[in-house]
Order: sequence, then structure tokens, then C-alpha cells
Amino acid sequence: MTMKDRALVLLGHGARDPGWAAPLLQVQAMLAAARPGLAVEPAFLEFMAPTLEEAIAALAGRGMKRIAVVPVFLARGGHLKRELPARLDALRRRHPDCTLRLAAAAGEAPEVIAAIAAHAAAQVVEPAGEP
Repeated sequence: MTMKDRALVLLGHGARDPGWAAPLLQVQAMLAAARPGLAVEPAFLEFMAPTLEEAIAALAGRGMKRIAVVPVFLARGGHLKRELPARLDALRRRHPDCTLRLAAAAGEAPEVIAAIAAHAAAQVVEPAGEP
């Protein structure tokens, strides 16, 4: 297999407000710029399209054989612990030529935790006249 066989799915929860997906789509655009040969698709568990099933089917249809699903979640809750593994098992049966790998929730990565801590710390506003 070559890099042309590999893809990422950025999986978000989804929301009724279409603007909710903007940060996830920004991550997709950053990855596309940094890795032009890598297929990167968004997908959503509910409320938005494409669904995980639609994104995997589209990538498999384009010849992708090794697909990593990256949950863009702060942590693993019920969706990631119970629902997502069952959906991925069904997708593996539907696409037996593909290797589907579930990554850890993005928010559990040490560098993401550090970035959140840095962002939170930067929000502290010192009273006027105090260092």
C-alpha cells in the first residue's frame, strides 16, 4: 500500500447549527494544506452530513484501504465507548478490503490538553495596575 491508499476521517458529534462544524472543517483544511496527498474527510455522528458511514463509503469508493477515524471530541463518552465501536464493526463488514482504525479522542492527546491549558491560562485578566 502507498500513501495514496490512506485516509483520515475527522469525526465530530454534529449539531443542528451548521456553523458548529467550522473548527472541524478548519482542521480538515490545515491537514489538506500540510499533507496534500492525504485524503481527509469530515463525518458526523448525528444531525449533520456526511455521516460516518457515508464518509467511509466515499473513501472506500476512491480506493482508500487504510482509514483512521479521529474523533474530534474532548474525551471518550458514551458515543465513543459504545456506539462508535459498533458502527465501525458494521463498517468493517461492509468494507472488508479496508482497515479501519479508531484513534483516541483528540482531546485526550497530551499536546491538545497542553494547548487547552495554555488557552485557559491566557484568559486570566490581571486587574489594572497589577503585573
